[in-house]
Amino acid sequence: MTPMRRARVPGSMLFTMAVLAGVVAPGANAEPAPIPTPVPVASQQVWGGCAEFDISADALPTAQCTTVSVPVDPAKPGGAQADLAVIRIPATGSRIGPLFVNPGGPGASAVDTVAGMGAGLAGSEISEHFDLIGVDPRGVGHSTPELRCRTDAGFDAWRREPMVDFSPAGVAAIEALYQQFANQCAAQMGTEFLANVGTANAADDLDTVRRILGDEQLNYLGFSYGTQIGTAYLERYGAHVRTMVLDGAIDPAVPPMEETIRQNAAFQTAFNTYAADCARSSDCPLGQDPTQWVSRYQTLVDPLVAAPGRTIDPRGLSHSDAIIGTGNALYSPRYWDFLTSGLLGLQRGADADDLLALADEYQGRNAQGHYTNRQDAFNAVRCADSPVPTDPAAWAAFDQKMRAAAPFLAYGSFTGFAPRDICAFWPVPPTSAPAPVAPEPLGKVLVVSTTRDPATPYQAGVDLARQLQAPLITFDGTQHTVVFNGQQCVDSATVRYFVDSAIPPANLLC
Repeated sequence: MTPMRRARVPGSMLFTMAVLAGVVAPGANAEPAPIPTPVPVASQQVWGGCAEFDISADALPTAQCTTVSVPVDPAKPGGAQADLAVIRIPATGSRIGPLFVNPGGPGASAVDTVAGMGAGLAGSEISEHFDLIGVDPRGVGHSTPELRCRTDAGFDAWRREPMVDFSPAGVAAIEALYQQFANQCAAQMGTEFLANVGTANAADDLDTVRRILGDEQLNYLGFSYGTQIGTAYLERYGAHVRTMVLDGAIDPAVPPMEETIRQNAAFQTAFNTYAADCARSSDCPLGQDPTQWVSRYQTLVDPLVAAPGRTIDPRGLSHSDAIIGTGNALYSPRYWDFLTSGLLGLQRGADADDLLALADEYQGRNAQGHYTNRQDAFNAVRCADSPVPTDPAAWAAFDQKMRAAAPFLAYGSFTGFAPRDICAFWPVPPTSAPAPVAPEPLGKVLVVSTTRDPATPYQAGVDLARQLQAPLITFDGTQHTVVFNGQQCVDSATVRYFVDSAIPPANLLC
């Protein structure tokens, strides 16, 4: 069973596995900062077709696209420029205003997401009353310069590295790879660009586009990391927000290491839910005994550290790919059959291509072996957004907590050593730090959180709603984000909020 290439559930916050690859989930919101001098916009509103962004006019005949130039360094308006890719699908009826959408990541393309949503929402009240707007943040998606640190061959080689030897020598080898990656990013992009790709920059860029559109206020729908951009925008430009929906929230007050521990605990819950569903079948590769699910999973994937698993693809299945492919499948029950198929392949010594395909889809690799820059952008943005400790002892303690939070992801035993994160080697300092957000007037923002969301845990949404003093919609489910994903209770309340500014009933449970 080979999984088809498919659209991600809106709001893809990239799965993180610090024990495996030294990646820490983004968890910091931009601190309030002085509003930069407005970029001149009078001559920038030139809309055309979207062919340059690979969007078919047949599929979206009314879509318009453009690029907007912004200074890489806001303090140097006449210096190097970044070109932001922008798509607009005009309202079909009585226009209320623009609805900006960001799908998260960081590193996911808002332009591509809006193109997909435009087709899916055709004929709805949203498409009738709002211009759908997607802005690819600087370096992301169709924006230029493209934030890319690795070649395709280099990324393939990266994925072959197990990065699980936490002996002193093994940790040194892993950290050398991280240092090499950081050096490559600095060489490819320059430190000025890397210093200006954080969430605060993304919020400023959104406001530049708002001013280009000529609207005094915008509406905003942010998924996952897109909620972090949303809260940063609220802090800096709250007067220009009419309505805002934040789905799959990141709590901006939580430091990144704690955020990752909580996220991996949520992935363990999703793994348990998947395993329980799998156990209904007599041929489930994890068996029927809940006490054995983790050990049986590790029995299947741990041998891949020494040798790749069998696949039709000549690359084989690496240990890294097995873990990432599993995490990708846990985003939604719709992908569980592919995970089971891949694990059965490992169990039977047969082809495990479904697991490799899940990893490829997550990592952004197409059938021709070319990668998007999503993962490189992910690392650059999160390193710009929050400081991480450089003390090796802090990372050893972190590894111990990670193993307790997500046993299915833990390889081997705790050694007392662990690699520091990539951001500890980053060539530029972070530009913001974790901090709570201030309350907003009732009706300004609405938070949506899913009870068993593996990537952005439910409690983060509860805590963000509390900080903002905003209403919360709870969706009872096992998936990452939910708005405009076919759940009528959530979608109906969201539409009424956007169209009529109607606040949902208190503590609405869907």
